[in-house]
Amino acid sequence: MRPTSLRALAAIASAADMRMRRWDFVAAYLQGDLEQNVYCHAPPGYATIGADGRSRVCRVEKPVYGMAQAGRRWQRSLFPWLLDFGVTQCGSDPCVFTMTKTVDGTQQRLTLGCYVDDLFTLYSHDGKGSLYNDFVDALTHHWNVEDEGPVSDLLNVDIVKTGAPVRR
Repeated sequence: MRPTSLRALAAIASAADMRMRRWDFVAAYLQGDLEQNVYCHAPPGYATIGADGRSRVCRVEKPVYGMAQAGRRWQRSLFPWLLDFGVTQCGSDPCVFTMTKTVDGTQQRLTLGCYVDDLFTLYSHDGKGSLYNDFVDALTHHWNVEDEGPVSDLLNVDIVKTGAPVRR
């Protein structure tokens, strides 16, 4: 997600009196899949020469931090899952997703922003049966994530929720 989009989400959360939480994907890149075979040298301590006298290499099975394609592989695992949940991908920033749903006669909004291995969630309602809780249930069932709580800082800017939305 672009830094400008992240700041825009914070402004939207404030203006629309939405809550904003951060979720961290544990070992996010390891949750992606490689499309092609990738090989590397054996790490220190492992035999680099086989019994047949030929050099050994290791086949990489999962993307890891530092691989050029790791971030993209991670996105290609996460984004289809988000779209299957029913969110709509933003045209101006492909790392931002939105969803609006009427629950018990009340319009509920959910906005998601993916920034590296963090997922920022903006939501208008929570509680049993809410769009946000349905999303969190699906998220925690499918992915290894940690709820880092309400967003308190964003790109080196402290965020303080006062209870009252920003008004013009």
